Amino acid sequence: MKKLPALFAIASLAGAVGAEPTPAPEGAKVYIISPADGAEISSPVTVQFGLAGMGVAPAGTQAPDTGHHHLIIDSDLPPLDQPVPKDGNHIHFGGGQTEAKLDLPPGRHTLQLLMGDHLHVPHSPPVASDRITITVK
Repeated sequence: MKKLPALFAIASLAGAVGAEPTPAPEGAKVYIISPADGAEISSPVTVQFGLAGMGVAPAGTQAPDTGHHHLIIDSDLPPLDQPVPKDGNHIHFGGGQTEAKLDLPPGRHTLQLLMGDHLHVPHSPPVASDRITITVK
């Protein structure tokens, strides 16, 4: 019986493939409040997320004009018609978080936010921030 939740999750994600994308509210915008583009900072890095024109809801919550954040680190945006991958470059904030503390190694890093719907699929049109570059000392 312990396998049922896992099977349900797989079936839910499989149902997302080929499903109609969740529409983004007109004028919705996600952005990085801090750090600023070009910042030279020490680790751990606190990243504050900004959002306008839509609300934040935990993953799994299907409500109009809502979504949750995904932080893309040192990578391009993932395919916009599939659930956002979950790995070291694609961090999910499915609890509705609006801030993250990251341990990043010294060097140059890029950061970008992407909103996802209740199934982690980007909205249509996608709600993504500009990519910023920071340097960790």
